[in-house]
Amino acid sequence: MLSSNKKTLLVGLTGGIGSGKTIVSHQFEQMGVPCFFADKVAGMYYNDKEFCKQLIPIFGDEVFDTECNPNKRKIAEIVFADAEKLSQLNSIIHPRVMADFDIWVSQHSNYPYLIQENAILFEHGFEKIFDKTIMVYAPQEVRIRRVMKRDNTTYQEVKARMDNQMNDEEKRNLSDYVIVNYKGEKYRNERIKIIHEKIMKFAMK
Repeated sequence: MLSSNKKTLLVGLTGGIGSGKTIVSHQFEQMGVPCFFADKVAGMYYNDKEFCKQLIPIFGDEVFDTECNPNKRKIAEIVFADAEKLSQLNSIIHPRVMADFDIWVSQHSNYPYLIQENAILFEHGFEKIFDKTIMVYAPQEVRIRRVMKRDNTTYQEVKARMDNQMNDEEKRNLSDYVIVNYKGEKYRNERIKIIHEKIMKFAMK
């Protein structure tokens, strides 16, 4: 359970794969808002031997090399095609991420508000711990092209990952704010500035 400081608002920032969540998060950082990158933190656990041992019952030895290092791409391919294995993996990762976030919040409690970037914010009910939520939006075809270029992957692989995320319409309905991220940098940054000002006013009440 998070121990949120009353003076510090917690803001969840999400969006589908390829929407540009991280670009938006970095823009908030440039405005002086600390951001916690949940997906990045989760990726670091694969360097933890104790964490990796917990993966063996789920995936077997075939996802590890001869030095017992996990192949993250192979694991991703498995979980995005197997909902049960994805659920098992998330049950290991999510408590760790939230425990780390709790510590991080306590270390940054002197700020008006903090952001957690999380790709699956709504899928797992994490929005309940946040005071406000932001969705970064771009059309599916735009996102697919971005991810194919970024990850050097196929259309089918990207689509399979998208199919495991909540659809955009549901996310928009659940979010307090939406940032459109396909109409150019100026349009996006103006929207970020407006939302930042609104959250600051809310935080100062």
